[in-house]
Amino acid sequence: MSGAGKRVVVLDDEPNMGKVLTKLLALEGFEVLAFTSASEALAALQAQGACLLLSDLRMPEMTGEEVLEEVRRRGIETEVILMTAYGTVDSAMRCVKAGARDYVTKPFDTKSLLGAVRAAAEAWRLRQGGPAMVRKSSSGSLRRDLLIGASPELEAIRSLIVRFAPVDSPVLISGESGTGKELVARSIHELSPRAAKAFVAINCASIPENLIESELFGHERGAFTGAQEARIGLMEAAHGGTMFLDEIGELPLALQARFLRALQEREITRVGANKPIAIDVRVLSATNRRLAESVNKGEFREDLYYRLNVLSVKLPPLRARQGDVVVLAEFFLREFAGKAGKPSLAYAPEVLTWLQAQPWPGNIRELRNTVERLVVLSDRPIIDQRTLEAQALLDSQRIPVFAQTPFPAGEDLPEFREARDRFEAEYIRSVLAAADGNVTEAARKAGMSRRNFYEKMEKLGIET
Repeated sequence: MSGAGKRVVVLDDEPNMGKVLTKLLALEGFEVLAFTSASEALAALQAQGACLLLSDLRMPEMTGEEVLEEVRRRGIETEVILMTAYGTVDSAMRCVKAGARDYVTKPFDTKSLLGAVRAAAEAWRLRQGGPAMVRKSSSGSLRRDLLIGASPELEAIRSLIVRFAPVDSPVLISGESGTGKELVARSIHELSPRAAKAFVAINCASIPENLIESELFGHERGAFTGAQEARIGLMEAAHGGTMFLDEIGELPLALQARFLRALQEREITRVGANKPIAIDVRVLSATNRRLAESVNKGEFREDLYYRLNVLSVKLPPLRARQGDVVVLAEFFLREFAGKAGKPSLAYAPEVLTWLQAQPWPGNIRELRNTVERLVVLSDRPIIDQRTLEAQALLDSQRIPVFAQTPFPAGEDLPEFREARDRFEAEYIRSVLAAADGNVTEAARKAGMSRRNFYEKMEKLGIET
């Protein structure tokens, strides 16, 4: 943070409150300007800028509502958080609806206050285009585009990305489904000397086992039934650039030796061909499995594991970085509200509290889906408790496949195969709905491997 991005203006007619907040926020790395006069605070905001105005609601010179109104009238770009006693929460709510970011009640909980301040500062930096997220522009400078959040855990991940990007060593990215492993891989690529070349991603679990070899290495015409023309593989397509293998733990054991040899010798041979083709590819891989355990069980080659795990990044689940939930929720709100023609849509404070309290087993992907539903369900300028109740009703209407007879009385009974396919399709759709479209979670609920679940989806023509 630098300049206005680390500056907070505190406005409270009680001087001691200004002193307490100055010490507290200074420990968090903020530069604090404390005022007891609204006119002086506004002048400082206009002259020096700040990412946040933290203002009392009830003051003799101007109320917090009036200060907010003046900030907006003057076009001052800053987030506003109001401090209020319990008896004036209704007034604070009006301010939120009028454009304030949030409010905190006095006496405030330090952890909650600091979380609100960090989220506000990050939101300000997002709007200003600061380096809050790691990505490389075509000019070679950093720009924000990925890895949203301001938590210490995410800052550590960004630091690793910057350190790993310039070298060519393989990187193994681990973490639960939905934590953003591909975003980390893309960030590493786009900060690397290979940024101008291709970034080729492949999900090892989503490709049928009988096709994954030709997908990786390509094939010659006539190499197998259906190969009517030659085709380059994904490793060849990534020449000069980066290849990202998601769900690397699902790579068939029989294919792992050939893949390892391609990495070691820097060449591949298309299926049905004899002549090797030289490749120059950096490999990034990701898994939500404990690969070391897979090695011990004989399910993953030890030599390939160590070849891929030269450098490693472990992504924390969203529940371990709750300070980022609000920042992510605000980011997704802007995305979906804009698409829905509701650009002024905002969250009521109780909704943000609810979002932060959720365990998010599907991590960022689940949060994103939830925000999208809330935007669609909201019929007012603010997402509030009523919107949450509408979403709860929608979730309760996801009827399990066993809740009704699959073939009602009077219907001509189909043949066994057709009946089985219909049942399986309904079951797969129900499990996917219960998992909010998260295939890994759906496979777990169904007691199936991710690969088998994907193959079943493909066979039945089901998409997420």
